[in-house]
Amino acid sequence: MKLWIAFLQIILKDMRTYYLKPPNISWGLIFPLAWTGMFFIRSGSGIEDILGLIPGVVGVSILFGTTSMLAVTVTFEKKNRSFERLLLAPIPFELLMLAKTGGAILFGTANAFVPVIMAAFLADLSQVAWGLFLAAVVMIAVTSTFFGLFIAVAVSEVFEAQTFSNFFRFPMIFLCGLFFPIDGLPIFLKPLAYVLPLTYGADILHGAVHGSHTLPFTLDLAVLAAFCCGLFIISLYKIRKTWIA
Repeated sequence: MKLWIAFLQIILKDMRTYYLKPPNISWGLIFPLAWTGMFFIRSGSGIEDILGLIPGVVGVSILFGTTSMLAVTVTFEKKNRSFERLLLAPIPFELLMLAKTGGAILFGTANAFVPVIMAAFLADLSQVAWGLFLAAVVMIAVTSTFFGLFIAVAVSEVFEAQTFSNFFRFPMIFLCGLFFPIDGLPIFLKPLAYVLPLTYGADILHGAVHGSHTLPFTLDLAVLAAFCCGLFIISLYKIRKTWIA
């Protein structure tokens, strides 16, 4: 079997089994809609306020969409030993895990554009640098997915995965510059903000939407790429050590 066929079949299987189920589709739409509506109503519907909120609601939608789904699916398959059957697939282990995470990346990327579609009815988005925006969305989705994989391989129960995820996700909302500028954080929290990957993705989103960013885009993308590689490598090592060995 050609590798790309096996890769696509694993992604399609996960999409059919997990991501395209009606409850997940509705949750994937309702969650970003709720976040977006809440913040847009708070803003008073001013165009400037909406443009300022788009990066935050997009980042939150991606973060929760990717980590929630992947942490559940991988942990569930490991617990029910269906993951072991996948290891028999005639493809490299690294490619197998990329396929397992592909559905979450697509799900998170789709979630990102729910707030954008809502904002398009309320504000002029012609000034958005769409190429940079799409690059940021994809990189955040990949990083968040691999972060979810890292969490999934560190626990054994689904509820543990969700609890562990929230331990990181909610601080990110306040520390990563999504809605509150990092310069406004207490001095002792600023170093922590730059340890979190979403900080760099949020910086790109702010720059793409309204031109306000603090770091060079090349640095943001390079740091996100480093997080992607690091989280993926650590997760694979953990799987080989505890799930396979």
